[in-house]
Amino acid sequence: MQAITENTQSLQYLTFQSRQDCYAIEILSIKEIIELGSVTKVPLMPEFIKGVINLRGSVVPVIDLSARLCGEVIEVGRRTCIIICEFSISDNLIEMGVIVDGVNEVIEVDAKDLTNSPQFGAQIRADFIASMVRRGDELLIALDLEKVLSVEEMAELIELSERSSHLGESA
Repeated sequence: MQAITENTQSLQYLTFQSRQDCYAIEILSIKEIIELGSVTKVPLMPEFIKGVINLRGSVVPVIDLSARLCGEVIEVGRRTCIIICEFSISDNLIEMGVIVDGVNEVIEVDAKDLTNSPQFGAQIRADFIASMVRRGDELLIALDLEKVLSVEEMAELIELSERSSHLGESA
């Protein structure tokens, strides 16, 4: 009985655009979607880390997904927005903003429609891909957000967030 339940399990993904490509992120890691506003630049960060935003009193690091995946800075348009994601690293709950060209829709995917990531042919690093999502004749890349940033970069972001929040408290 349990095997049948596992085979019919469905997951929800948010689909979005980055450049001309459509990607997906599992909805459980998404906290909210906000309009692209003012991002405070932080010196000495990699180019794909755009800076930080103040989200209701919390300092949230923001990355440019296009710059991270393909090395090309995002071209801001009217649909450009920030997906606020939340995940846990070393017992710390991390919020991160991801700038994308625009969000599309939430889709429900049967577990049977998920396939392993290809070892070749994708335009992004294979370790960034959690799985491939089959939608009819189309394949979407489901990103593994925790791997889109390396452990070292996460440590930098955690430190940056902590330093920035301490600065905000003393002001």
